Amino acid sequence: MKPIRPISDALSRRRVLQAAASTAGVLAFPSIAQSKPFAGLKLRGAAYQHGFFNHLRKYIPEFEAATGMTVDLQLSAFPVYNQQADLELSSGGSAWDFCNVTFILAARWVAAGLLANLDDFTGDRRQTPASWNPNDFVKGAQVPYMDAAGKTYGYAWEGGAMLMGISRMDLMKKYGLAVPRTFDELMKVSEAMNGKEDVTGFVSSNLHHWFLPPYLQGFGGDVFANPPGDIRPTLDSTAAVQAVDFYARLLSKYSPQGVLGYTEDQARSALIGGRSNIFIHSSSWVTSMLTAPESKVKETALVARMPVGPKGDFPAANSQGLGIPKNAKNKEAAWAFIQWALSPELTARIVKDTGHSSICRRSIIESAEYKRVNTVNGQDLGKLFLDVLDQPAKGRNYMAYRTVKEFPLMGDVINKAVERVVSGQMPAAESMKTAQEAALGNLRRAGAKV
Repeated sequence: MKPIRPISDALSRRRVLQAAASTAGVLAFPSIAQSKPFAGLKLRGAAYQHGFFNHLRKYIPEFEAATGMTVDLQLSAFPVYNQQADLELSSGGSAWDFCNVTFILAARWVAAGLLANLDDFTGDRRQTPASWNPNDFVKGAQVPYMDAAGKTYGYAWEGGAMLMGISRMDLMKKYGLAVPRTFDELMKVSEAMNGKEDVTGFVSSNLHHWFLPPYLQGFGGDVFANPPGDIRPTLDSTAAVQAVDFYARLLSKYSPQGVLGYTEDQARSALIGGRSNIFIHSSSWVTSMLTAPESKVKETALVARMPVGPKGDFPAANSQGLGIPKNAKNKEAAWAFIQWALSPELTARIVKDTGHSSICRRSIIESAEYKRVNTVNGQDLGKLFLDVLDQPAKGRNYMAYRTVKEFPLMGDVINKAVERVVSGQMPAAESMKTAQEAALGNLRRAGAKV
């Protein structure tokens, strides 16, 4: 690799001048060497449409001015991007210099050797200063982007931590109900609140492959026997049947009519409009009760940890990463971009300027500024977010089921299993037996050893 001067060690004078001009909107961000080794280069990258990239685009002109390169960042809808990326990477394409490493596809891409090893960059002081500190990224968020040997193929820009949003604590108090801490209490509170003043007790969306596993694990089961090593599906286990029966009751008895067709946006709308009391989802979806301008429940909302199952506490956590395709033509320039985009300096600025909170740098999450921005109505949302994001790295990685390359084959199977029970087509045991057979068929057709 052609050596370049570390971003944050260069142009110290320029940094000082930029900092002095910060009131004019100029960022004191780390810059490439004065020689602009990438002058005239066009860097191409791709990701899916997300608020983070909308924020990032506003700062990209500053990066371009400092480096001399131009950045062509292509954004598309999530399913469209995943299809394009899977094809681009698996075919050995070189059209992109950097890309989003999608959580549910990361293990497949890493195992197939489709991404560049980023340790080659972070371990080279000519290219990455010690202050960039790769260990600053929350370990739980980094798990999907590391191989069995501990090599790194992506760095997390987005973290998702499953939390419980309660929109109507005023009604909860009125009817003498406490915040549910266990699955049993969750069911009782949902039942007690359902129908009170035109509010449903619960709401969810149609992404059952995301919502169901925490209940499955909370009852003592898992999607696979022992992922990532043993990927025999276990969807017909006693725990799986209990989980589907439990979750389906929340949807069929205590959620809005037509909930099976609800998108995430519709579920969020029901929550922040005060029409549904409890929504358990990634932090960014439930904290909007407190932060969204259109929220009608800012004064009555509470964010809390997801209730605990009889066999343990397994709130889902995920992340999205930035990486470099193995056959990218401009790897050094791509790393310069990723290094800048996920630098402590720019991450802190994005939090301060936009309030964007689902970041993965521990030092920023634990900073006074982050806590100031993310403490709402006395609720420390950052602490809740970090607690959950950290959890898969403590002891057994219970999110391993979602990072094995075969998991995408299970998603539709799980969705249909839940739908059959909620709609009354099948009881839970029969539906999960059908799901198990379908899962085995999908995996065997894909060549998996099960």
